[in-house]
Amino acid sequence: MPSGVERILTTHTGSLPRPPDLLEMIQARETGQPYDAEALAVAVRRSVAAAVRAQADAGIDIVNDGELSKAGFSDYIKDRVSGLEGVDPSPQAPSEVDFPEFAEWWRTAGFMGSVTFPRPVCVGPMAWTHPETVEADVANFRDALEGVDVAGAFMTASSPGILDLRIANQHYSTEEEYVYALAEMMKVEYRAIADAGFVLQVDAPEMAMGRNWARFRDGSLEDFRRAMGLWAESLNHALEGIPEEQVRYHICWGNSEGPHVWDVPLRDIVDIVLQVRAGAYSVEASNPRHAHEWRVWEDVKLPEGKTLIPGVIDSTTNFVEHPELVRDRILSYANIVGRENVIASTDCGFGTFAGRSRVHPTVVWAKLRAMAEGARLATEALWG
Repeated sequence: MPSGVERILTTHTGSLPRPPDLLEMIQARETGQPYDAEALAVAVRRSVAAAVRAQADAGIDIVNDGELSKAGFSDYIKDRVSGLEGVDPSPQAPSEVDFPEFAEWWRTAGFMGSVTFPRPVCVGPMAWTHPETVEADVANFRDALEGVDVAGAFMTASSPGILDLRIANQHYSTEEEYVYALAEMMKVEYRAIADAGFVLQVDAPEMAMGRNWARFRDGSLEDFRRAMGLWAESLNHALEGIPEEQVRYHICWGNSEGPHVWDVPLRDIVDIVLQVRAGAYSVEASNPRHAHEWRVWEDVKLPEGKTLIPGVIDSTTNFVEHPELVRDRILSYANIVGRENVIASTDCGFGTFAGRSRVHPTVVWAKLRAMAEGARLATEALWG
C-alpha cells in the first residue's frame, strides 16, 4: 500500500461498467454464440485504457483494469484451468428465502439483468492450462498505465473459497483436498500479478456472504467459521512468497440490493478475516445492514502496519452519495484506526457480472467523483 502520503487516498473494489460493444462480445463468448476473438481482444485493450484514464479523471488514486476482460469476478477461472467443465444445473443459493415475494418480483422485474452465464463443475484434476490469459490482462493494464498519474495500481483475482462456494466438486475426495487444489491453481495467477509489480486484491465474498448460502445457512455459526478457517488457511498457502504489503483482501455480503436480514455480523467473523496474510482489508461498510459496523473497530484492533479499506459509497443503487456523508464515513474509521491507516473505497464492484449491473455507468462515475471529493473533505478535517 502507498505509505507516507498525508491525505486520504481513494480506490474501488474492482469491476467497472463494460462498454456496450465489449459487453456484447463477452456475452456472446460466454453463451456459445459467434464472436470475433481478435476484435474482442482489441476492445478489451481499448476499454482498459479508457477505464484507467476515467478512474484518474474521477479522482481515484489506486486504480485497476476494471476487470473488463472477464465475464464475472470468479467463474472466469474456467477459461484458465482444465478440469472445470459442463454446467452446474443447481440454482445459486438464495440469500433472501424469507422474502419469496421479493425474490420473485426482483427476478421478473429484470433487476438481475437479462443475461446469466452457466457455472462449471469440477469433474477432474485441475491444471493451469492458459497462462496467456492473465499475461494478457497484465500487459493490457501495464500499457494503460503509461502516462497516467496515479498513486498505485492493483489487479483482482478470486479466492479459493469463493471458487469452492460457486463451483461444485465432483472429483476430489475431500473438501480440504478440493480447496487446496483450488489454492494451487490460484497461486499461479497471484504470482503473475505480484511479479508484474501490481498490488494483488483477493476477492473473498464467501467470508461473509457464504453464511447465507444453503450450504451453511441452516448450520451453526461454528460450522461456518470452520469453513472460513479452511478458506483462510488455503489462501495463505497460495499467497506464500508474496509480501503482505502487496496484498489486499476484500470481503462482502454479496453485491445485491435486498433485505440482507440474515447477514452474519462482522464482529462474528472479523478475527478469521484478519488471519489472512494481507497488508490491507477491504470491507463492505455502506450497505445499510452493515453501515454501523465501523464500531467493531473500537473493540477489534487493526493489526500494526495494516490498512483498512472501508466501503464509503454503495455499489447497488443509483443514489450519488453526498461528499459530506462520504467524509463522515471516512472520519468514523480514521478516528479509530488512525488517519494513515484508511483508504476510501466502494462497497463492491459495479460490474460484478457482464450484464448484471444495477448502477448506470454515468452514475458510477458520479459516485466515484463524490467519493474523491469526500476524501478531500476528510483530508482537510484530519490534516487541516
